Amino acid sequence: MPTESRHLTVSIERPADRVYAYVRDPAHLPEWAAGLAAGIRRERGEWVADSPMGRVLVRFVPVNEYGVLDHDVVLPDGTTTTNPVRVLADGADSEVVFTLRRQPGTTDEAFAADAEAITADLATLKRVLEAD
Repeated sequence: MPTESRHLTVSIERPADRVYAYVRDPAHLPEWAAGLAAGIRRERGEWVADSPMGRVLVRFVPVNEYGVLDHDVVLPDGTTTTNPVRVLADGADSEVVFTLRRQPGTTDEAFAADAEAITADLATLKRVLEAD
């Protein structure tokens, strides 16, 4: 059975390359991703964050010219969730698309809450990037 997905988007009045460079840097995550607000740091060559779920690893795909920002979040129990993210050029501006995939066993309420949290994070990202 296919995984249920929701594509959550935000338009940002900044060039795609600038948005990509900002989002690509995990050090910026605490500024706009509430789940990582406690901070993120490098440990033994990996990005480690203290999240509401405990200590997690965040692993981005290599830098690329296509605006792909897919990243894995490895939970304390070893479960890995892949989060597809794209920065798309829209003229002089950009659109960020986060694909939320329902994980096995996720209730409707939890899936809706995840979508709401990501939507809020994307709104924060927009505010941060458009503020300067």
